[in-house]
Amino acid sequence: MSVITHAPSAPSVLSALRSPRLLTREVLAGVVTALALIPEAISFSVVAGVDPAVGLFSSVVIAVVISIVGGRPAMISAAAGSVALVIAPLVRDHGIAYLVPTIVLGGLVQIVLGFLGVARLMRFIPRSVNVAFVNALAILIFTAQLPNLFGPDVPPVVWALTALGVAVIIGFPFLTKAVPAPLVAVVVITAITILFGVAVPTVGDEGALPTALPGFNGITTPFSLETLQIIAPYAFGVAIVGLIETLLTAQLVDSITETGSSKWRESWGQGIANVASAFFGGTGGCAMIGQTVINVKTAGARTRISTFAAGASVLVLTIVLHDVVAEIPMAALTAVMIM
Repeated sequence: MSVITHAPSAPSVLSALRSPRLLTREVLAGVVTALALIPEAISFSVVAGVDPAVGLFSSVVIAVVISIVGGRPAMISAAAGSVALVIAPLVRDHGIAYLVPTIVLGGLVQIVLGFLGVARLMRFIPRSVNVAFVNALAILIFTAQLPNLFGPDVPPVVWALTALGVAVIIGFPFLTKAVPAPLVAVVVITAITILFGVAVPTVGDEGALPTALPGFNGITTPFSLETLQIIAPYAFGVAIVGLIETLLTAQLVDSITETGSSKWRESWGQGIANVASAFFGGTGGCAMIGQTVINVKTAGARTRISTFAAGASVLVLTIVLHDVVAEIPMAALTAVMIM
């Protein structure tokens, strides 16, 4: 039943743990990806109509769980914009109390579809559709950065800082690849704005970062036919949209890394991650192509360690170092997302 392409396998977690250089690369790639995850998780929370902490903790839980049960090593799954768009009308029209049961049901549907072998249908999607999907998302990711560059309250210095970030990401690998270039860009631009007192929009301006771990949340809505009628359409939307984006992103990573993966395992693994996310009050999610490309192509990650490190880093950065993260200029993250 498992759908695995016949390609060289990715480095194993065990081999990464045995190699300090490889382990360092994987962990740093996860940290870079986490820096790109935080502002998007906050933005997607706003889209979904929930508190920013909800999207952040959803990203933590999904990334950590999928790093264990997923079928595509190094792929990043977290609170995604596509899922946020599906649940936004639910939260607006029926209230946030219906969010948890919706994501739970959506995750269960994904588990069922996964074990039914829905991933096998991906072979019928033409390469041209896959290429169009990737390019469309690239355009959407790029255009999503434009408000950070041309917004009404954006000072011109942001353009220079963003250009500097792009230059660092392009040029730094010619010096060394031991440290991911996006991480260097973020550190350099943040240091410049702090040392010279440059007033620019920061991550903290996107929304308040949480200062404590969330509790385990249960389902507060009544188990009834009425509840099912309300949540079912949104749950199926979450399941289908999430699976399509996840499986297409997995194919992209297979192509970039020239390695195989289990789409069958990734399908039901995504469902498990969403169910786990829901019980911590999360918005649910799927694979994120922008952060995945940062992790795999820009930072060079190849194992599950990077995905786990991304989720763990989001948790540490938002809980322990939230004051530091809040000072990171959006220009730095805009440069990373543009690349």
